[in-house]
Amino acid sequence: MSKSKALKHRKKLVREGRLNPEINRSPYAQLNLRTRKTKTKKDHVYRMKHKNRNPKQWENGSFYYLLKTA
Repeated sequence: MSKSKALKHRKKLVREGRLNPEINRSPYAQLNLRTRKTKTKKDHVYRMKHKNRNPKQWENGSFYYLLKTA
């Protein structure tokens, strides 16, 4: 992969003994501040993995009524 023009310029400044602009960057520039709002499908599957609760098993279209008459 080739180097960007900005990276080449920064390296040249450092070679010449001048200040590297990367030092002036805020410490928050390297942080990943994104947060996940909802769980992914993989998270849901992993959570239900050992609980034996697969709702697809019970979707066979049948139902059961118990009518109690006095």
